[in-house]
Amino acid sequence: MNTVWDPAQYEAFGGERARPFRELVRRLTDSAPTAGADAGPARIVDLGCGTGELTATLAARWPAAVIDGLDGSAEMIAEARRREIPGRLSFRVGDVAAWRPEGPVDLIVSNAVLHWIPEHPDLLPRWTDALTPGGRLAFQVPGNFGEPSHVLLRELGRSDRWRDKLGALQRDAPVLDPAGYLDLLARHGCAVDAWETTHVQVLQGDDPVLEWVKGSTLRPVLSALDPGETEEFLAAYRERLREAYPPAPYGTVFPFRRIFVIATRNDS
Repeated sequence: MNTVWDPAQYEAFGGERARPFRELVRRLTDSAPTAGADAGPARIVDLGCGTGELTATLAARWPAAVIDGLDGSAEMIAEARRREIPGRLSFRVGDVAAWRPEGPVDLIVSNAVLHWIPEHPDLLPRWTDALTPGGRLAFQVPGNFGEPSHVLLRELGRSDRWRDKLGALQRDAPVLDPAGYLDLLARHGCAVDAWETTHVQVLQGDDPVLEWVKGSTLRPVLSALDPGETEEFLAAYRERLREAYPPAPYGTVFPFRRIFVIATRNDS
């Protein structure tokens, strides 16, 4: 199934979605070599770059770096190409799971992508092999698959009404926990920093949790349904979300748990 992504819908909560990426880059910066010992990464690849907005912040953070962004969505890359900087920042459509480096890479970043790739634990050691000595792989993935937003979606998708069309799309736990990623990459010879954070977001507007998941988790579902079915499905899901996430006078609270990993390839 070809999932159609909507850059405008994804960016509707752009500030909130950017927080985990900024946390990841901040930890990268804090754990960088001592000032003066290193000018920063010369070659960066962003696997699953989306609209390129966050990738562009890497170009600002490391102005001497050459950065390539890759994403499987033509819609996202069309938006990202508006941000290209000749010779420094470029974007292209490609399959993240099939990516192979053209040469050694100093930093591989992957933001909110790996949970879409069931085989990603097998990819990670291969990606660290593409790093220069001391190079780093940095990624973050959602860890909120046990939250009502995801549990209710799975239950609805597996119900008698929707099972035939949507049942195969419902995955219980498509990511490892921080310890699982640490073990995987440490056994492959990397020094690993793994942690998790829950950002307690306060969302504004009508049915904000539904609007949030329309930009991410719901995309495969929406791509599988025709317009009439979409209306019916969203009506049922909306009612469940309203009960699970009641609005308060200041907005709707939406816990947003993320898992972070930075793996550094050992010099030896």
